[in-house]
Amino acid sequence: MAKVAFIFPGQGSQYVGMGKELAEQFPAVQRHFDQAAELLGFDLAQLCWEGPEEELKKTYNQQPAILTLSVACLSLLTANGLKPDAVAGLSLGEYSALVAAGVLSFEQAVPLVRRRGMYMQDAVPLGTGGMAAVLGLDTNRIDEICAQVRQTTGLVVEGANYNCPGQVVISGHNPAVEKAMELVHQGGGKAVKLSVTAPFHSSLLTPAGDMLSNALAQVTLHDATVPVVANVTAAYVTEGAAIHDLLVRQVSTPVRWEESMRRLLADGVDTFVEVGPSRTLTGFMKKIDRKVTMFNVEDAQSLGKVLDSCGRVC
Repeated sequence: MAKVAFIFPGQGSQYVGMGKELAEQFPAVQRHFDQAAELLGFDLAQLCWEGPEEELKKTYNQQPAILTLSVACLSLLTANGLKPDAVAGLSLGEYSALVAAGVLSFEQAVPLVRRRGMYMQDAVPLGTGGMAAVLGLDTNRIDEICAQVRQTTGLVVEGANYNCPGQVVISGHNPAVEKAMELVHQGGGKAVKLSVTAPFHSSLLTPAGDMLSNALAQVTLHDATVPVVANVTAAYVTEGAAIHDLLVRQVSTPVRWEESMRRLLADGVDTFVEVGPSRTLTGFMKKIDRKVTMFNVEDAQSLGKVLDSCGRVC
């Protein structure tokens, strides 16, 4: 029997039209969007399916949007008897993973990630911070460049997402990020500024974590029913109290995604299902280990492929 992990995407995976086809075919998906609209006080389905794109891209909108579609897709998998042996999610996706593991309910998670998005956006004034994707350099060299820039400028620039071999995202004050990008280019790598509105997963977002801690204290975090690989540690966590602390730290510390996936691989997971919009995590996995079986679920076609194949590999 294959050992299966469900993995959930984070910010940046959203696109206008996501979930529309599934909602037209599956009432359970429509119910998730209707429930999210009640919790949020606005028509999330209309925003996801019609845009405008700029509104959907806003941090406090895309977080509940991505989570809603991810959990709706999850419900279709579980309704067909597919259950994970472990779960993980990239940044925001960790909240979808926690719903899958029974730590949070969907009703708790939707308003929580809306507030998380607001806290993350408001932690740093617009235009102060940014992020860049660095390609083609060793992770240690990228960390050295960031340390060098911090020392010479007195500003913050740090590793934010360690996604896969050859791809690290850095985050911090804009001048420091831009200086690090110069050094990356001089060292033979490539750096691309990302279209984001805040320096996510950097120490500049520590105030957001403080506010999030208060919000998390208002919900009950149950112990996980399946192991969750935490972004912060790349280690398994199941206790609700420990999950609270990790979620607070997560907004201002790096996402150790490659390490998280290698933890699952080392424990025998050989089938990964990316649950939610786009196929970003599938792309990362191809660079981590091309031998594993990968599926994604974001529309009727991809759902059908998983269901048709699960008898052979799941």
